Amino acid sequence: MPRIIGVGRQDFESIRLNNDFYIDKTAFIREWWDSRDEVTLITRPRRFGKTLNLSMLEKFFSVDYGDRGDLFQGLGIWEDEKYREIQGTYPVIFLSFADVKETSFRQARRKICRIIKELYNRNDFLLDTGLLNESEKGNFAQISVEMEDSEASFSLKALSGYLSRYYQKKVLIFLDEYDTPMQEAYVNGYWEEMVSFTRSLFNSTFKTNPYLERAVMTGITRVSKESVFSDLNNLEVITTTSDKYADCFGFTEDAAGSIMRFCRHCFLMT
Repeated sequence: MPRIIGVGRQDFESIRLNNDFYIDKTAFIREWWDSRDEVTLITRPRRFGKTLNLSMLEKFFSVDYGDRGDLFQGLGIWEDEKYREIQGTYPVIFLSFADVKETSFRQARRKICRIIKELYNRNDFLLDTGLLNESEKGNFAQISVEMEDSEASFSLKALSGYLSRYYQKKVLIFLDEYDTPMQEAYVNGYWEEMVSFTRSLFNSTFKTNPYLERAVMTGITRVSKESVFSDLNNLEVITTTSDKYADCFGFTEDAAGSIMRFCRHCFLMT
């Protein structure tokens, strides 16, 4: 089956399994991990590969992909024994706010809570491990689309704790399109409510979370630190003007040349 360029494909596993044309961005794994930054915010325009790179991080680090080194064979990161040893060894919480495009705060809040509820559903095996006491099982059951603000803000921190206890390792958290709810809030007139809700969630998840190893957030824009990030003094902000990770998102001149050569080859073959 001939290789193709999959336009708009955002799942790393799917691209690798289908042998789609792929520009190797696995150097980002090494560069990010070696930086030792606790919480990283990366902003780029649309179609710069933010979601695909987060998907790559998830597949590389998550214990759910502990036996999937095949996804990285032939790529740069797999040449390093140090990284082959840590592939698939961390509990990972991956979530995306890409679909939070509601016209009211109530509906946007419900959508975020639904995303968190789905994370809990995905990890409900924890209820049968014997690691959670009755109070914690009760808190687990309280997670819903209608949960109180205090429960919502603490939810990802609590899940981090449960996973860390089970795997005996701190968690990695990857949040894609963190700013979509903020953009919709600005346009639809519920900015202050969304800022208050998000600030509490982010503070509990990314700042006061003792079970967090490291985290990456991606988005299109950098929301002012005076709003949702006012409590996060551990945040490393990487924008389009930053040298850090400059060649890890979008295409370099060399990468563009590789794409053109591939397209020319495909044209000649047909």
